[in-house]
Amino acid sequence: MSRIFVCFVMISIIGCSPKVGTNLEKKYSPLSSKDNVLVIGITEDLPLGSEVLGTVKISDTGFSTHCGWEIVLEKAKDEARKAGGNVLKIIEHIPPSALGSSCHRIKAQILKIEYTDELKQLINKNSPKIDSTWDYAKLYVYRPSGQGFLINYNVHLGDTVLCRVKNKSKQMIIITKKGMNSLWAKTESKSEIPIDIEFGREYYLRCTIDFGLMIGRPKLQLVDMNLGKLEYENIKN
Repeated sequence: MSRIFVCFVMISIIGCSPKVGTNLEKKYSPLSSKDNVLVIGITEDLPLGSEVLGTVKISDTGFSTHCGWEIVLEKAKDEARKAGGNVLKIIEHIPPSALGSSCHRIKAQILKIEYTDELKQLINKNSPKIDSTWDYAKLYVYRPSGQGFLINYNVHLGDTVLCRVKNKSKQMIIITKKGMNSLWAKTESKSEIPIDIEFGREYYLRCTIDFGLMIGRPKLQLVDMNLGKLEYENIKN
């Protein structure tokens, strides 16, 4: 009976994890789990001097639950480290959807780049600080396709209306007021999140709709720059 229980637990654990598949053309000595793996987006070109080792694909088994962006990306990074790669080039990203999978699904090329000027530029590009010479910040506001697609609402920064968000829309806004403030939106109820604006940075704000009593309520999320950039680029308007 105990063996049956152990088998059931193991099947449950495996079934809840996303599916990981790799297709390698070449391998180098594995990297340490502490070594950083840089990520570049779908629309970015392959860096000069990069060597393609293969691809990694993270997908939904149909029962996967532990498949948020950070988890999925970290699994892809682990596969890159095993192959000796230090860069992931995302070539496909399918975000969760209300009527489809609740998982982030990605496909990426595993690259190896020697520590040259190209890699230094990538390291700087992946830093949250974009350009210290800016006297402004950039806020990327976007709304993926999803539930409540007929409901539109305004996004505010403090007392200022920044924009109106519609289903499958995106826009970049220059912010010239730094310091602590709040982003908020309201339909039948109000959603509000704090934001500490620092000049020279880029922020990504995902706007969606949660179920409400009558017409639904706005949901605002400041997301990781890598995830935000992928989701923003995936929206065609």
